[in-house]
This record gives sequence, C-alpha cells and structure tokens, in this order.
Amino acid sequence: MISERVTGSRVIRTVLPAEAETVAALHARARATYYPDGLPDDGFDWVAVWRGAVERPDGHVLCAVERGSLVGIASFRVPDDGPADTVRLFQFHVDPDHWRTGIGTTLHAACVEQWSADARRTAVLDVHVDNRRARAFYARRGWVPDPENPPAEGDHHLFLRYRVPGE
Repeated sequence: MISERVTGSRVIRTVLPAEAETVAALHARARATYYPDGLPDDGFDWVAVWRGAVERPDGHVLCAVERGSLVGIASFRVPDDGPADTVRLFQFHVDPDHWRTGIGTTLHAACVEQWSADARRTAVLDVHVDNRRARAFYARRGWVPDPENPPAEGDHHLFLRYRVPGE
C-alpha cells in the first residue's frame, strides 16, 4: 500500500482517521459544484462515513497534500459483490480551489499504481451524469462507459470502467 509518495511540493499518502472531518469538508465542497441548487440532504453523517472508510481494513483512502493542506481524496476497495481482480473507486475529489493544477492527475496515477500492485485488472466507478468536468477527467485517463452496467431510465449516474495497466 502507498504510505507516502512525494512529487515536488505534493505528497500522496494514506488518510489518517483523525482527518475524517477535513476529508468530509473537502468532499462536500467538491460535490456542491455539480448540484446547482445546493447539496441535497442525503441524511448521511459524512464524517462517520469517511472515518469508517479510512478504518476499513480492506479499503484504501489516499489523499493529496500540498503545502500542508489536504487538497484531494480517493477511496477504493474491492466491492463486496465483485470479482477479486476488480476495484471500485467509491470517491475521488479534488478541492475546487485546486482544480486544473495536476492534483487529480497525480492522485489518479497513485490509485492506478496501487491497483496494479494489488493485481487488480479492472476498476469501476459511477459518476453523476451532470458532472461533466469529472466525466471529461475520467475519459482523458481511459475510463469508458461500462457495457456491463448501462444506466437505467432516469438514473443520475453513469457507470465507467477502466482497464488497469498490467504486466
């Protein structure tokens, strides 16, 4: 597992349980950008959700830290009902104040490095259909619509698939 990776002034590392509140705040700022009427009240205690993700023994939560500030997060694991060579990217967010600075690219590369090291061959995710910026980001990195999981009528998410480079 990636414990720490330094690229210039940027560090990619594993999130600590004590950072769950900071992670939840970044998550909310990023999500708010694709909800024009504001974040819906989904009833989740996101601090608790993030703490659980960080503490989950079969999961990974990476963060990008720049100049001492947490500016990006990625959460992934093998899905409970999925094949062992497939990983699901549950959350991937960059603080909106740091978009277009390479943080997402660096964080995505760290995820792919970990997936490859863990012998994962496929990655899957779902992205909100209105989040055109994220959809374009994933497309530039080789994510494609998942033919095994087409969106249902009225679904607000698009399911994507990525072939993890391997040996």
